[in-house]
Amino acid sequence: MDRSRRNLLLGKPLQVAPPLRLPWLVSEAVFAEGCTQCGDCLSACPEDILVRGEDGSIRVDFSGGECTFCHRCVDACAEPLFRAADEPAWLAALHIKDNCLAKNSIYCQSCKDVCDAQAIEFRYDSAIPTPRIRQSLCTQCGACVGTCPSQSLELIPLLEPDYAQ
Repeated sequence: MDRSRRNLLLGKPLQVAPPLRLPWLVSEAVFAEGCTQCGDCLSACPEDILVRGEDGSIRVDFSGGECTFCHRCVDACAEPLFRAADEPAWLAALHIKDNCLAKNSIYCQSCKDVCDAQAIEFRYDSAIPTPRIRQSLCTQCGACVGTCPSQSLELIPLLEPDYAQ
């Protein structure tokens, strides 16, 4: 059952996770309040993974590449929106959706092939190996997200502590 449709008809607000923003942000609230949308981070990103969303705000789009954690977007920004670079870039978790080819008995390991951290492993639970994510090894670079032929991988922002407090 699609609960989001039911909630819409009942007048309940939809709970939508915020898009993945720039690495090392203090919080979504600090970003929303402090980002001037000048675009300096967009032009500084050598991987071109930063894009403007439909609302004009900056977000990450791994469809064209991965984050190399070069820190150029942070260095280009004049606003105090970021945490220290020695902390994790994002508070997020990699998630495999149900439309994953391997989960649907079609042989595919494209995500594993590009994962330098070896955070994606395949287990032979059946004739076709199925993927498992070892979150503790995932660097959240997004290389697997853009490589997936069925767009089954996503980096989901977690509820974040507000580092500004």
